[in-house]
Amino acid sequence: MGKIVLFMSVSLDGFMEGPHRELDWHRVDDELHSHFNEQLAGMGAFVEGRVTYELMEGFWSTADSDPAITGPMREFAGIWREKPKYVFSSTLQEAGGNATVIRDVDPEDIAALKTHHPGGLALGGADLAAAFRRHDLIDEYRVYVHPVLIGRGKPLFQDADTETGLRLVETRAFGNGVVLLRYERE
Repeated sequence: MGKIVLFMSVSLDGFMEGPHRELDWHRVDDELHSHFNEQLAGMGAFVEGRVTYELMEGFWSTADSDPAITGPMREFAGIWREKPKYVFSSTLQEAGGNATVIRDVDPEDIAALKTHHPGGLALGGADLAAAFRRHDLIDEYRVYVHPVLIGRGKPLFQDADTETGLRLVETRAFGNGVVLLRYERE
């Protein structure tokens, strides 16, 4: 059975996006992008909220047609298109290509998805991560801390009534100053 792995970039002060949804502070270079490709290529599917899905689909579905993009970006565009996607949304009626719209986070349905994708599920989006966390569905957290303080915005973790014990299993510093903190549930 695959794991549910949260992949998320944050500023040092804990925000996953700026106050106007800006992400331009992310420090993604070829080294970090190659790492993302290596990690995500082995996953079975992407699991995202509507906003994350639309942002990703809007760029990555055709990114490799741009001659100006780097090799790692070109490679990720192929990974993005190839992988099945599960989009959690109460408003989106349908999604294109190999994306399936799901209305609610139901633990039994999620368990079935994990069984269907032994490579794991790459979870993205702060709101969806909060819903998965409420149901204690996240098996691993891969948080990429970027060397920037943005002051305000949307925090990665919302308030919760539960405590989740985690065990640090990996750290890695990249040349651009980004640090990976990888935790598994205890």
